[in-house]
Amino acid sequence: MSNEQAPFGAHEYVAPSVSVNDNNTIFETARGTAVKLLSRYESSDSYIDKLLDAELRRTELAPADKALVTELVNGTVRWQGRLDWILTGFYHGEFAKCLALTKNALRIALYQMLFLSKIPPPAAINESVEMVKRLKGDRHAGIVNGVLRNVLRNIQNIRYPVKEENVVLYHSIVYSHPQWIVRRYLERYGEADMELLLAANNHRPMLTLRVNTLKTTTAEVERTLTENEIRYEVSPIHPDSVLITSLRDIRALPLFTEGLVNVQDASASLVVQLASPKPGMLVYDLCSAPGGKAVFAAEVMQNTGRIVALEMYESKLRFIEDNARRSGVTIIEPLHGDARQFAPEVLADLVMVDAPCTGLGTLSKKPDIKWRRALEDVRHMAITQRQILDHAATVVKPGGTLVYSTCTIEPEENEYVVQAFLADNPNFELEPAERFLPTEVVSDGFMRTFPHVHKSDGAFAARLRRLT
Repeated sequence: MSNEQAPFGAHEYVAPSVSVNDNNTIFETARGTAVKLLSRYESSDSYIDKLLDAELRRTELAPADKALVTELVNGTVRWQGRLDWILTGFYHGEFAKCLALTKNALRIALYQMLFLSKIPPPAAINESVEMVKRLKGDRHAGIVNGVLRNVLRNIQNIRYPVKEENVVLYHSIVYSHPQWIVRRYLERYGEADMELLLAANNHRPMLTLRVNTLKTTTAEVERTLTENEIRYEVSPIHPDSVLITSLRDIRALPLFTEGLVNVQDASASLVVQLASPKPGMLVYDLCSAPGGKAVFAAEVMQNTGRIVALEMYESKLRFIEDNARRSGVTIIEPLHGDARQFAPEVLADLVMVDAPCTGLGTLSKKPDIKWRRALEDVRHMAITQRQILDHAATVVKPGGTLVYSTCTIEPEENEYVVQAFLADNPNFELEPAERFLPTEVVSDGFMRTFPHVHKSDGAFAARLRRLT
């Protein structure tokens, strides 16, 4: 595939020119940092966003170089399936068994050649060759140089699996998703919608800002974005959410630091809208960190009432505190505890369960999830989700509301969990989501969002009412 044919916004990113010189070690350049992070990611259980965030906080790279590192790391992981297919075809020997450094230097160069049209292919090749040469010597550098230049010569004639022979393998390689995910999407949605969903998962994510209506209005936020020449569009499913489409560090702007907006996907905002908290309520927000739903609930409640934000990992409580403080809400009480053991003295008017899940609705933002998850994870996660939901039901008062939500589109973690719960708990009933949400995000009484339809994460939510 040529650069001109590269899909999904390949022409949008303009990378800075970075060179290796004697004053810097190889891993202190943007591309060297990217190779280091990818190699570390492969040899650990860490998620790439955590590694990337920690490295960018530590490094002294210029902002433009940090942007390049982010683009190279996320892009290479996002398209790893296709990149590895191509490199396997051109590599003499077993590509999967070559050194991690060599493998990732090849991947990063090929990613630039296919998807970053503003970077000349020879420059991308030379950077990787020089990197490998300095760290592993001439022999390994020669291999990298030979493979990449061979790819470049034949880039218009790269062959992928034949769709008519194996439709699952074809889409798995072309759209860079594991075959088990492709197979499930194909069976569930059909080929046309499956392709749209796979493509949406591969889009560079937009940053979603939810307006804090305690402090400002959506119109004011739009005016500020326009004045700062930041491109945006309003979310099609949540009118107080705007999608940032330009590459800009919004967190450095007063708009964010002063708490006028919060970073929150529109699907998460809809969950709070479905919960419909009211001023003066007692609310338990289980599995709360980083506290986005609790903060939005506090805003909807006009900062009156009480919200207990429970989080299993004590180190994450500070995120809840920081978000509440910046947003100007004072009714949130962060609390360390396990949602399966939470035993408050008073039953709540509203309990929100943001259940741990596979995160398979967030692949645009977290592309490594698709490579780290397996079908067994989907089934195993449902066990934990049911345990949390069962216990949450014991802390909501009769007549109160229990809202269950995830950021996955897998039915085993979503409607199957809720349906099994309702079958075992006749004192609860499903309240149709269409009473609280726009019809375009509702089906079968549940809230459902999809990346290719709603320009949001893939998510699910159900509103349950306790009868007795």
